[in-house]
Amino acid sequence: MKNTVKAALLIIGDEILSGRTQDRNTSYIANWLNEAGIQLSEVRVVPDIEEEIVHAINRLRGKYEYLFTTGGIGPTHDDITAEAVAKAFDVPVEKHPEAYARLLAYYNEDNFTEARQRMTRVPKGGVLIDNPVSIAPGFKIENVFVMAGVPKVMQAMLEQLRRHLKGGRKVHSLTITINAPESVIADTLGAIEKSIDGISIGSYPFYHEGNSGTQIVTRSVNQDLLERAESALVKACNVNGWKHNIN
Repeated sequence: MKNTVKAALLIIGDEILSGRTQDRNTSYIANWLNEAGIQLSEVRVVPDIEEEIVHAINRLRGKYEYLFTTGGIGPTHDDITAEAVAKAFDVPVEKHPEAYARLLAYYNEDNFTEARQRMTRVPKGGVLIDNPVSIAPGFKIENVFVMAGVPKVMQAMLEQLRRHLKGGRKVHSLTITINAPESVIADTLGAIEKSIDGISIGSYPFYHEGNSGTQIVTRSVNQDLLERAESALVKACNVNGWKHNIN
């Protein structure tokens, strides 16, 4: 099994950049992928501008094993993700016959407007990603998976992808909350990370009701290394008199 499989997420939409819509997909996708043995290693947000989307797709799909996109596959004029993906792969965009049939049956002929027909657009060679929530599918082409931006729909689409993905080793994590400021424990954390090859340590200061402290998150694909790091952190806390709590 490959130790590390990495992925990127491309969030598409002016509404995210303007702040009108809050992104609720990133944390869900990151957790879901980690359970599948895939590390979300980069996230980008781009506007509804074709050349920006194309550039980001070509950059990210070549850099990582998988690229996931959210947004821009709806019925409106600014939903241009399908065209951008097609351009990135240098293929035409088509009305996918199976997608067309599904939406026609769902809406019936009288209500299957031109706008709704836009949701059947797929780059040539693309494979549909089923949408059990609202029918209109996403699609995959090579290592790029194109999903809706609406969280419930995206989550349902993501579940359809398990058979397409091959993960590596799951990244395990351990969290210790220390009642000491980050500046005080920084040197200790750096020394522990350096002494144990195969772990990473992140520190996240907090301030709550007049109390300050730091959450320490240690990550590794190796559970034994996490336990070594935990022992080293607890020992450092005891030596220095730092109160701590293992989450």
